[in-house]
Amino acid sequence: MKNMNAIVKSMFLLAVIILASCQVNAKKEEQSSRPPNIIFILADDLGYGDLSCYGQQKFATPNIDRLAAQGMLFTNHYAGSSVCAPSRASLLTGQHTGHVAIRDNRSLDPAPYGFREREGQFPLADSIRTIPEMLKTAGYSTGAFGKWGLGGPETSGEPNHQGFDEFYGYVCQSLAHNYYPDHLWHNKEKIKLAGNDDGGFGAYSPELMQEKVLEFMEQNQSKPFFLFVPTPLPHAELIAPKEEMKNWKGKFEEGKPYKGVDDGPAFRKGALISQDQPHAAFAAMVKILDDQVGEIMEKVKELGIEENTMIVFTSDNGPHHEGGGDPAFFDSNGPFKGVKRDLYEGGIRVPLIVRWPGRIQANSTNSHISAFWDFMPTFADLSGIPRSNNWDGISFLPTMLGEEDRQKDHDYLYWEYHGEAGKQAVRLGKWKGVRNNIREGNVGIEIYNLEDDLGEKIDLSIEYPDIVSKMDSIFRIAHKPSKEFKLGYLDQESED
Repeated sequence: MKNMNAIVKSMFLLAVIILASCQVNAKKEEQSSRPPNIIFILADDLGYGDLSCYGQQKFATPNIDRLAAQGMLFTNHYAGSSVCAPSRASLLTGQHTGHVAIRDNRSLDPAPYGFREREGQFPLADSIRTIPEMLKTAGYSTGAFGKWGLGGPETSGEPNHQGFDEFYGYVCQSLAHNYYPDHLWHNKEKIKLAGNDDGGFGAYSPELMQEKVLEFMEQNQSKPFFLFVPTPLPHAELIAPKEEMKNWKGKFEEGKPYKGVDDGPAFRKGALISQDQPHAAFAAMVKILDDQVGEIMEKVKELGIEENTMIVFTSDNGPHHEGGGDPAFFDSNGPFKGVKRDLYEGGIRVPLIVRWPGRIQANSTNSHISAFWDFMPTFADLSGIPRSNNWDGISFLPTMLGEEDRQKDHDYLYWEYHGEAGKQAVRLGKWKGVRNNIREGNVGIEIYNLEDDLGEKIDLSIEYPDIVSKMDSIFRIAHKPSKEFKLGYLDQESED
């Protein structure tokens, strides 16, 4: 009888194992038959050199490093612009800044403190197709959690009007400077944050938004989803919860304390708070970002969707000086010249890591030249959506999948920046062309050979007039005049 009971128990256990195995295999087959999930993590003002897998020496980013070890690290990837709004517009629409509708950071109201009177920046129009709108046609659920900056409440640009089923965070990028805001937005509802009233430090916004990120993954695990995580970290106001700051106290030599705005009408309305430990605060913020990337990776694994999920990590532009930011101390721009608002490499070349287990070669490095406007055609390729003639981008999915023989390359990459006095730049193979101070009448073009001069130290425009001429032609061809965003002589010529 004992032997019989043992046999029955063994058979029951075997049946349970077989059933569980069948369920796992069925789940894998179901996932493989649908388009992959896409998780796109967009850091804010994180420089090329701010990650230890890209050479950071003063602190470590172990989770992001692990993402790179499990995926592909790109060394020649570029942001859409050197500031927030046009870079994000380029990313979400597949157009470079010579064509995209938003070409600079601009608040809706031109009056003093305009963003405080009415939240939000210049809005994307309803007619413009975005990545989430495109992916919804392939059955994707879409969510965005973080900083928006492409149109405020009750405008055509608000996230729910641009393809996102769910949004939680800042609609106004100016208010996203502050990490203890009095409110955030959940879709079209303004959510007051208890504990942050009257200058309190009750709710740290990145923690609140991370909770929503993980909830979205839980709720949408059974269908394909596009999860956009445009975190505000580590931009602008340098501040972290006290518990995290304790871990960094005394770790770095601190420079001059930053004196910001700690009260009055501009307090927490976009102005930046004072910080007497800016180096420690910056490292603490990058640590929080790294921890959150790790949490996303663990959640994907826990939900059993790892093999059908592509995770993308990048940054919207180069490192900043605001609020006590110190790119020189941390070598945040790595080997490059320039920072945020520059069109030199340090302002626009950014880290890019892509992981998709079993499809993208682990621990690989790739020098393919790509930019933000390539993501829309890449995700279309990934999900089986036809290409649009309105895109400037080229899918680099073949490169991700190790199929370089199928990869098409850009003739050139082009940027324009409308802040300050106006700037243009072109990447043409090994050559880089930069024109600054356009609205001040400058027509001269600096030329650099990036193969020999990665730091853009030696201007070769005198030696290579033919390259200068090619750059000038591209500057004229790639710029489409805009009624809202003028760029000096180019727009004057179009009006004549």
